[in-house]
Amino acid sequence: MASTPKREKDKRFNRNEKKWSKALMDSGWTVIPSVILERQDALGLDATDINIILQLARHWWYSDNPPHPSKRTIAECMGIHVSTVRRHIAAMEQGGFIRRVERWDTNQGQLSNEYHFDGLIEEATPYAKEITAKRAKLQKDVEKRRTRKRMARAS
Repeated sequence: MASTPKREKDKRFNRNEKKWSKALMDSGWTVIPSVILERQDALGLDATDINIILQLARHWWYSDNPPHPSKRTIAECMGIHVSTVRRHIAAMEQGGFIRRVERWDTNQGQLSNEYHFDGLIEEATPYAKEITAKRAKLQKDVEKRRTRKRMARAS
């Protein structure tokens, strides 16, 4: 995968600053594939599940360092009880969307779990491919129309 030149990344970030304001963007932002939001119902995820995924994604900065916020932190951000977070995470784990890995410290004991999204990524991938294929077909159709128009003008 080719890397995006810094100038292009800066341009995209500036577009987001124009939409959301520099102050909001400077405070931090989270990346999540749109397909997860667009197809949440087809995936069987409710609004609380999506919010928990967003809260987890907010703590996932590097691919090799899975997010590990505490359930209490997630609950406080969402304004819900920790047991609600616990139930939803357990259900998403049972559904294969996320995978919890316990973390331990020899001095402190158990730390907050780390979370992996492999299952969610796998489940959302067919929907992403479907969307990409539709977009490619639409682009191809647009190109065909442009070509026909150019050919009609040239005649």
